[in-house]
Amino acid sequence: MFETSSNLGMHILVEAYDCEPEKLDNLKGVQSAMVEAAELAGATVLDVAFRQFAPQGVSGVVIISESHLTIHTWPEYGYAAIDLFTCGTKADPWKAFKHITNYLKAQKVTTMEVKRGFIPSQAPERSFEPEELTKVEGRV
Repeated sequence: MFETSSNLGMHILVEAYDCEPEKLDNLKGVQSAMVEAAELAGATVLDVAFRQFAPQGVSGVVIISESHLTIHTWPEYGYAAIDLFTCGTKADPWKAFKHITNYLKAQKVTTMEVKRGFIPSQAPERSFEPEELTKVEGRV
């Protein structure tokens, strides 16, 4: 079982490089790998939506009870952007990560792990005051 401490979920952002272009452009293969990844992570799959793009590329989402897994591929660059977000302690997003990157045969991978939804009594202190925010033209 995957353990969280004071947060509600774990979000892993994955940059997968030097993947096999044929795998990145295979709608059925990518979809199957993503669903299998969710199941291997211990998640409950609720819905799936994937799309093949012309001339190439696949995007998709696996909606799970615990949150979601998404992927966007660029076969022409051998690249995939993958988000693995799980809430609670049942699903382990790192198991999903391993399965997906193995399927894609990624040669280089970078990740960023973000703990989401800190419980209010245990939330980290703010590192800035609102007046320190810089206004960007046309945005708050």
